[in-house]
Amino acid sequence: MGHHFINRRQFSRSLLAASGAALFVNSLYKAMAAEGNTAFPSIGDTVKLEGPPRKITLAWSADSICTAAFPVAQQKGFFKKYNLDVNFIDFAGSVDQMLETMSTGKADGASGMALRWLKPLQQGFDVKLVAGLHSGCLHLLAPQNGTIKTLADLKGKTIGVGDIGGPAKNFFSIRFKEIGIDPEKDVNWRQFPEDMLPLALKRGAIQAAGLDDPLAYLFQTKNQLITVDSNMEGKWQHVACCVVGLRGSLIRKEPMVAKAITQAILEAGQWVHHNKMEAAKMFEPYAPKVSAQILAAILETEGTHEQSVGKQLNKDVTFYADELKKIGVFPQSLNSETYANKVTQDLFAG
Repeated sequence: MGHHFINRRQFSRSLLAASGAALFVNSLYKAMAAEGNTAFPSIGDTVKLEGPPRKITLAWSADSICTAAFPVAQQKGFFKKYNLDVNFIDFAGSVDQMLETMSTGKADGASGMALRWLKPLQQGFDVKLVAGLHSGCLHLLAPQNGTIKTLADLKGKTIGVGDIGGPAKNFFSIRFKEIGIDPEKDVNWRQFPEDMLPLALKRGAIQAAGLDDPLAYLFQTKNQLITVDSNMEGKWQHVACCVVGLRGSLIRKEPMVAKAITQAILEAGQWVHHNKMEAAKMFEPYAPKVSAQILAAILETEGTHEQSVGKQLNKDVTFYADELKKIGVFPQSLNSETYANKVTQDLFAG
């Protein structure tokens, strides 16, 4: 999907007009209690920020359904509940640029894929990961009528990805390593523009394609593809795929504001889990070529309930670092626990 830009002030004013936050939050907590086994973290009591609403700027990708919690937090009043006045920047640059935007104070926070953020965070950006927002997102697709049905079937074959150093290539390299296939020697990787991957599959230039939602879902349904593997398989379904990061200076100087932002986003993410169709309708203006029904179907494929903070988030990042060492993204000398302690922040300890 292409980017859909909107005036930031207009966006903020229109969405902040939403009311009835208490009603929605009470309904949310009732649903959470009824479900019982949903993996929502304990995020403590509601932070009370005194005085006028605290102005916050968050960066997001306005064409990615994975960030649905951001507009939901506005429209359903979760930011308002925490006395936050939030403006959004639709950010289409590189991860390094986004992290730099936060480090320099041009944005207070953002959300993105863990596997896209973890390597750049080694560079020392003043950004801390504070929460895992949900699991899911990554898919390895192959033609429905082809011979590729499992990861093992791809030994000696060629896989197409949109970014040779991106999350899909790294994640499925990890998955190959798990079953004893060398992802560099036993599998070939080719980079294509993402919108060309279905054509590359059709022409036989590649035998599978690795990519993330929403394109993965759209390509699969339009081109009769099957999911060979995804990060909703096995232990990975319990590891946060997308994370929330905040600028380090905000956490140090205004820890209660940092906590309020995180609570609001996580509560919105929980609401999305229980109200996928309504969340999809809220997100539809940012994906004008895709219907709310399709957006809701994408949310159904993702483990939007798998959130993490504090020790669990630290454990997830340590796990990611260990796995990235196995495929050479991180050096073997990296101490994964030390790295996780450096790039995560527990806002809810004590």
